[in-house]
Amino acid sequence: MRPPEILGIIAGNGVYPRLLAEAARKAGVKKIVAAAFGGETDPVLAEHVDLIEWMRVGQLNRLLKFFNQNKVHHAIMAGQIAPKNLFDLRPDLKALMLLGKLNQRNAESIFAAIADELAGFDVELLPATTFLEDSLAVAGLVAGAKLTRQEEEDVDLGWKIAKEIARLDIGQTVVVKNGTVVAVEAFEGTNEAIRRGGRLAREGAVMVKVAKPNQDMRFDAPVIGVETIRVAVEAKLRVIAVEAGKTLLLELNAIADLATHSKLSIIAR
Repeated sequence: MRPPEILGIIAGNGVYPRLLAEAARKAGVKKIVAAAFGGETDPVLAEHVDLIEWMRVGQLNRLLKFFNQNKVHHAIMAGQIAPKNLFDLRPDLKALMLLGKLNQRNAESIFAAIADELAGFDVELLPATTFLEDSLAVAGLVAGAKLTRQEEEDVDLGWKIAKEIARLDIGQTVVVKNGTVVAVEAFEGTNEAIRRGGRLAREGAVMVKVAKPNQDMRFDAPVIGVETIRVAVEAKLRVIAVEAGKTLLLELNAIADLATHSKLSIIAR
């Protein structure tokens, strides 16, 4: 696909929005317009885009009007919104009406409904991996030492459980140690699940993060960044296993260096 002239970024937290803006610019996008959220988006993003508008999480009407006024027809959701902020949501009328129509309120259903609202304004939501295809995990050992047999078995178990909780739309991450599932991600997010798993396992646990069986790559695509590695190191994890071809490994060299230095193995399968 030819890059759009104008790209809208719905910018959550972390480095992802900035890396996306840089990659889009390299790919030939002329104008980048970012919707940023107070308490979430890194203010440094302003230096990498042409226009940035700060709003509150839940101001759906403002987001739609902002993109419409700036002739945005292609947008990408980049970076998460912290779960606590979704609970502290003060939705505008548009968002209230959208939420009112949903029987289930999880990431998938909320984002799908937002995508439909964007489509109504002639804005196509592109896959979250657009412009960052080079950052998708390639199968094999990404960093660190080869896994022991026990670790391989823990990855197998974690994979099976993670795929099941992902299918049920509970979460996408589990932490396993010696054949026991010690933590399952729910609404708290990956980092909190890692911390909880680390506390229970004490050390040497295996984390597995997968895509959903029918992953909508426009949102909720699995992402591992330097911050995830830092949290995993603090939690004394031994292995991170991710799904090849579906997981974005942001700033791969920095991730690999930190993991190797911390005796943490990263594997994609």
